[in-house]
Amino acid sequence: MTDRLGGPIRVRVRRLENGRDLALPEPATASSSGCDLRAAVSETTVLEVGSYLKVPTGLAIELPPGWEAQVRPRSGLAARHGVTLLNSPGTVDADYRGEIAVLLINHGSQPFEIRRGDRIAQLVISAVTPVVWEEVEELSETDRGPAGFGSTGRS
Repeated sequence: MTDRLGGPIRVRVRRLENGRDLALPEPATASSSGCDLRAAVSETTVLEVGSYLKVPTGLAIELPPGWEAQVRPRSGLAARHGVTLLNSPGTVDADYRGEIAVLLINHGSQPFEIRRGDRIAQLVISAVTPVVWEEVEELSETDRGPAGFGSTGRS
């Protein structure tokens, strides 16, 4: 992770009691944008088909002002098991100090076992661009105009 000028940023991380023995998030490769989050469950938990579950990670973080963390699905879990995030991406704001949790949902055809230490999601740290809203009576014209869902071609 780098600051807006290209240097690394420092993210403080606190292991909670339920995550003391788990690895800290780290990228799988030098070019990975996300760091794996692990399940801090005390015992194997079954996520039934069609069900969702808030899974603890045993971690709390302190992001610098102007940054956010996004909790994103792992593509392998989705492709192999139909397991993904219910709210994707989940947002961790810079002022949040509680435990990061992952809302997993099973869209697959079989129950899915979550074991302690399983990689269940990715955490991506991103800069936040401040926004100043300017209310106007009309917006500029474009070729697309107000056309919405599916209006630019094949679905």
